[in-house]
Amino acid sequence: MKHANQFLRQFIDHAVLAVAFVLTQRHIADGDSLHLNLLLFLFSACTWTITGTSVHLYQDYHKSGTYASEFVAILKTVLLHLCVFTFLFFYCFKNYPHARTFTILYSANIFVGVLVIKYLVKKTVLRLQARKQHARKVLIVGAGEMAMNFFEAIRANDQLGYHCVGFVDDREMPASHYLGKLSELNSILEANEVDDVIVALPETDGAKTAHIITESERAAKKVKIIPDVHRYLELKGNMNLLGNFPVVDIRPTPLDDPGRQRLKRAFDVAFSLFMFTAFSWLFLLIAVLIKLTSRGPVLFRQERWGLRNKKITCYKFRSMVHRALGENSGAGHTLRNDSRVTRIGRFLRKTNLDELPQFYNVLIGEMSFVGPRPHVTSQHKEYRETVEHYMLRQMVKPGITGWAQVNGCRGHASRIRERVDLDIWYIEHYSFWLDCQIIFQTAINMIKGDENAY
Repeated sequence: MKHANQFLRQFIDHAVLAVAFVLTQRHIADGDSLHLNLLLFLFSACTWTITGTSVHLYQDYHKSGTYASEFVAILKTVLLHLCVFTFLFFYCFKNYPHARTFTILYSANIFVGVLVIKYLVKKTVLRLQARKQHARKVLIVGAGEMAMNFFEAIRANDQLGYHCVGFVDDREMPASHYLGKLSELNSILEANEVDDVIVALPETDGAKTAHIITESERAAKKVKIIPDVHRYLELKGNMNLLGNFPVVDIRPTPLDDPGRQRLKRAFDVAFSLFMFTAFSWLFLLIAVLIKLTSRGPVLFRQERWGLRNKKITCYKFRSMVHRALGENSGAGHTLRNDSRVTRIGRFLRKTNLDELPQFYNVLIGEMSFVGPRPHVTSQHKEYRETVEHYMLRQMVKPGITGWAQVNGCRGHASRIRERVDLDIWYIEHYSFWLDCQIIFQTAINMIKGDENAY
């Protein structure tokens, strides 16, 4: 049903695109290039679907969700759509006679049309959901932390469709919702209108749970059990069925989604090819400057650790005197005003240009443009033993730049705890837009110079 709703909303959007396209073509009076117009519309529909999905334009409606959030998603999609068409006309259809007028007018028609239609669709869908959905009356068995958290969740979120009748537990509680002890469950079920019995007891109370199931089913009530794994779960933990077995994912991340993985990989490959093509002169210039100012190879290779704790060979432009470097050593922590850093190396480090060869690592799939920075072997082995949750960074590919780096965690490793926290935050909140923000901030830091880069 969820996928059907998303498909229907995408179909409505495509209908709006078609109407906007026809209106735009009529305004500019360009009806001669039928094949070109058809190609443009198909490209528009595909672009809209991809960008709309990436900004969560088609996520489920909830009563608590505001139209403002959808407005932002629409605005992002239209702006991306406009950028893509600008690029398309500039590079692919240079001879199109009305490129600027078409792009601006078409984008404006889409924005107005989608804005109005989506507002009407959302109001209609929520109205239909309200008619279909009647709050189910639930009896919560248990009065501990897990039970109270569930109670607060359903009380704060009407769209979940649950209303608590009361609590049953052997421990008496002062709340007005307390109905009695487990031994009184049968009479409580008879005296109250209950649709579902929610069992929220510790996993050690297996015998009690079996008794609750028996008594509840004897009273023709549905039983639902909250697994006693809350203490291990992050806020976004979820449960899925693996065959007939319920499996709890205690730390799900956005990059678990294969679609997001493919999008991130496609961007990495495209951007790496662009860097090697557009800035080949810069790579050559830096190589010549390194050769002219110090002895030794241009590139420095170093063993680091990547996705799923696999070794990778990381490439950088050499920024230190050659005798200070070992092929697989960390060369010790780099200090401020370190005498081992060459004159050109100091500039490369300050502007992050020493990292440019790592686009090769990105191109072959060992790294990503944005992700947690990989550490050398000596640091990696130390931190995995001493820093809590450090190895969670290895759940994604390491990056040339990252959330920790643009938030000032560069230079001396004394802030490793903060780095790890920021890296984990990035992993748990990944989005294409967050990557764009990090890339933009990295570019700003390169221009003005990062005081923590030495």
